[in-house]
This record gives sequence, structure tokens and C-alpha cells, in this order.
Amino acid sequence: MYKVDLPVDESTEKAVERRRAAETARKARIFNTRLRVMGLDLDTLNQQVQEKKHQQNMEKQRDKALDKLRIYQDEALVQQNNAEKQKRRVLNSELTNYWATHQQAEDSRDVDLKFGLKGAFKIAIPENELGPASMQIFKGEGVGEELRMREQIRKTERDLRAQMDENEKRHMRDKHIEMLVSKELVQQDVRGAQQAALEEVCKRATRIALNNYNQALAKEQAEKLKEQHKREEQENLAEMWHTMTSDMMTECAEATERQVGGGRPPQVLPDRWKGMSPEQLKSIQQEKEQQCLERQKQRDAEKIRDAAWDLKLLKLSREAEKEDLRAAELSREQRIQMDRYNMQLAREQLAQQEYLNKRLYTNKPTKDYFYQFNTSSR
Repeated sequence: MYKVDLPVDESTEKAVERRRAAETARKARIFNTRLRVMGLDLDTLNQQVQEKKHQQNMEKQRDKALDKLRIYQDEALVQQNNAEKQKRRVLNSELTNYWATHQQAEDSRDVDLKFGLKGAFKIAIPENELGPASMQIFKGEGVGEELRMREQIRKTERDLRAQMDENEKRHMRDKHIEMLVSKELVQQDVRGAQQAALEEVCKRATRIALNNYNQALAKEQAEKLKEQHKREEQENLAEMWHTMTSDMMTECAEATERQVGGGRPPQVLPDRWKGMSPEQLKSIQQEKEQQCLERQKQRDAEKIRDAAWDLKLLKLSREAEKEDLRAAELSREQRIQMDRYNMQLAREQLAQQEYLNKRLYTNKPTKDYFYQFNTSSR
């Protein structure tokens, strides 16, 4: 047989190493008391912390990028505004220069009307070389110009004089209207003062009439009160006389009773009743004494009954105390017996423990005995 060097299959060894590493990590997690009892996964927590920090860094970078973009946009907007302002300023300056250079008032078509012939455009070409389109003054155009100008001036003067007269008339009319308004206001003030004086006179006359009326009413009221007081005094005297001479004050016993007949007792009139007779008072006193005797007998019977109940309750309480004492004595005896039984059990347990520790379990296990457990996670 020939010896052939075959290639080693490393995938199997890698799989074995991978399983061994997984088993080692599993043992570390399972046999770690802190991790197993408290339930802390440090790797996961550290990973979460790293992810949180990475997220915060990304957010900070995004915020910085956004801030830079915002600043750049603001600067670009400011530059654009400044450029537009500068361009507008240049355009305005160029337009002003163009107006000053190419659009002067002396170069307009109606310069001869505005400035006379001082700034009129002078033609340097000879008139015999100009065509019909270059004609500016026609024949017969300036005839009667001076007369027309004088008439126009006179008309302007007449118009101005008419306007001045009209203004003067309007001014005089306004002054006349103001004077009439002032007179009307003065007359209104005078009428107001006269009316106020008349109102004051009327008010004074009204107050005087009212005072006279009030005095008359007061006199009439005083007379009525005097007559009423007099009438009340007479009625009071009549009532007093009637009361003094009536049956109520004379204490007539017959006036309090009214005979009804038919063998029935007389009827008492409440409004005339003067009190009870001696016979009625005596009967009431006897009835009262009889009620007092019956009440005294009732109280004596109640005292006897209460004493009987107290005696019975006393007997019952004494019997209950005796029963409590017997129960306490029985409980004390039971507790003593229980203590003795517990002491006997303690002695037997101590003897059993000494037998187990000193005679039966004499070979104590070493650390190697405990190390043989929990060597695998499976």
C-alpha cells in the first residue's frame, strides 16, 4: 500500500471549534451568578448603549449639516438681495444719466414754446437745399400774431379783473353771512336768557304754590290727627268703663256657666271663666295624691325587681369567674404537659443528631465531590 497525503477537512474542525466556543459562552452565561439571578445581559446593554451613542452622533452630524445648509442659504439670499439692490442702483443711475444726456428739455420738439427761440435747434443746412418736409414756418402763419397776442393779454386781464371782482363779492357775501349768523346767535342767546328767566319765575311761583299747598295739607293732617286722638281717648274711656262694670271684673260665677237643660251639666264659657271652685280644686288635689301613691308603689315594685335582677346577675358573674378560673387552670396544665412533651422531643432530636453526626456520617465530602456537578450546560 502506498501512503497518500489526503487534504484535511478543516470544516469539521471549524464546526467543532465553533460549537466549543458557543458552549463556553453558554457556560459563562449560565454559571454567572450575577447574570443568572439579576437577569442582566451586559453584551446586549453595551450594544444598546453603542447604538444609542451612534444614533446621537448621527443626529448631531445631521443637525450640523442642516445648520451649515441654513447658513449657506441665508448668505446666498443676502448676497442675492445685495446684488439686486446694486443692479437696481446702477440702472437708476444709468437712467438718470440717460435723461440728463439724451432727454434734455432743450432737445424737445416744443423747446421754442417753452424757452422761446433761445434753445431752438438750429439747422446748419442751407434753406435752398431743404425739401418740403423740412419746412417749419409757412406763409401767412404769423399774420396778425401781435394783435392776437394783445387781444389775448387784454382778455386775460379782463378775466383776472372779473375773477378779482367775483372774489371780492364772495368775500363781502361771506362777511355778510357771518354777520347775520352772529346776530342770529346773539338773538338766540338773548331769547335763551329770557326763557331761562321766565322758567326761573315759573319755578319760584310753583315752589310758593307748593309750599302753600303743603302747609294747608299739614294743617288738615294735624286737625285729623287731633280728632282721631280725641276719638281714641273717648273709645278707650268707654272700653275701660265697660270692663269695670262687666261680669269679668265683678267675678260673677254665674256668668261663666250656661244651662243647656236635659239633665246635663252646665256648659262653661271659656271667655268668661274665672277659675275653679273649691270643690273642684279639692277633687283635683285628691286625684293628684292618689296618683302620687300609685307612682310610689310602682317605684317600690321597680326597686324590688331591680334588686332581684342585680342579685341574679351577681350570681351569674360569680359562676362565670369560677368557670374562667377552671379554664385557666386547665390551660395551664395543658401548657405544662406540652412543654414536657416538647422537651422530650428536643432530647430525642438531639440524640438523633448526635448519632447522625458522630456515628453514621463520619466521612465528610470534600470540595472535589462538589466540583463534579454542573460541569456542563446540558
